[in-house]
Amino acid sequence: MTNAPRPLTGIKVVEFCQVAAGPFCGMLLADYGAEVLKIEPPEGDTLRQWPPIHNGDSENFASLNRSKRSIALDLKNPEDLGLARRLVLEADVLVENNRAGAMERLGLGWSWCHAHKPSLIYCSISAYGQAGPRSGEGGFDLTMQAAAGVMSVTGEADGAPVKCGVPISDFTAGLYAAFSISAALAQLRGGGENARGCHIDVPMFATTIAVGALQTSEYFGTGRNPRRLGSAHPRNAPYQAFRCADGWFAIAAGNNKLWRAVCEVAHTPALLDDPRFATTALRAANQTALKDLLEAVFTHANITDWVSRFAAAGVPSAPINGFAEALADPQAAFLDLVRPMQLPGGRESRTVGCPVRIDGQAIAVDTRPPALNEHGLHIRATHQEG
Repeated sequence: MTNAPRPLTGIKVVEFCQVAAGPFCGMLLADYGAEVLKIEPPEGDTLRQWPPIHNGDSENFASLNRSKRSIALDLKNPEDLGLARRLVLEADVLVENNRAGAMERLGLGWSWCHAHKPSLIYCSISAYGQAGPRSGEGGFDLTMQAAAGVMSVTGEADGAPVKCGVPISDFTAGLYAAFSISAALAQLRGGGENARGCHIDVPMFATTIAVGALQTSEYFGTGRNPRRLGSAHPRNAPYQAFRCADGWFAIAAGNNKLWRAVCEVAHTPALLDDPRFATTALRAANQTALKDLLEAVFTHANITDWVSRFAAAGVPSAPINGFAEALADPQAAFLDLVRPMQLPGGRESRTVGCPVRIDGQAIAVDTRPPALNEHGLHIRATHQEG
């Protein structure tokens, strides 16, 4: 694990965010070395109330707010607003994920910030963006997955639409925001005529649509809406979850070489001569029949047997892990993903650290999240007006 200076060391960020998308962005910036100050309302980020909770500390909150400092401010109070403004003027980056217009009404919008600190990078994450016919609407991950098309392609073909179990709209927006901020910082550091602050507008609706690139391209190319296929793939087969003797496992055999390897491992040479499965496109078109034929073979052995056989043949495959099994994988241990974490109340817990390596080493991060207003007294004392 490396303790070398990280790419964003020296960058100061103020975060006016709650729940997931904005705090995730702030945590990514902190992982890469930025000093992140989380400005919370007096009652705290609402995620602090999400279970599991131990001695008043939320594990959910801790998972998105490591390495930050916290101060609680009532931005409708003139004295607290004045302190917030002074903190903004000391920062390089501001991140907020309120409804469009909320920060402007509080006196901390882009217009005030840009006028008083032209070099500030100001990033707004919202449901539908800062302008347009739906900009005033709020949204959560569920409604973003619904509005942006994700739920229409998630679930079984004959079942109800379901959301992805991981809040991908929240985290996709947070990733786009962190990447855009980093790009803007690189431009600023480069100097020249383009070295200036900017307002980054990250609409969750748009970023969720953007990561559906394969689905939107299918629509553009065919004029038809993509459909739900469960674990199956619209253009590849066998490429889905299959039932075997003791449960389910997944195979991703997306080309002819891998298809031949599947038939060799499954001892089904006849399938190689079946005209329904002669090409990738034909296998995808006839994948229901192919699934039935393969599962008739797969029921004779268990998950471990099949996964090991396919691994030996070079066919990507995996059991359908729960998170407990995923975190216990030897590769997770090698990558140093699980880190110890102490909650503010003293409880020892664990978290998943930064998953990226630099120069072959995992990034050493401070995994401790802040207590509400933990740094408030010190910050107030060192930022007295006048």
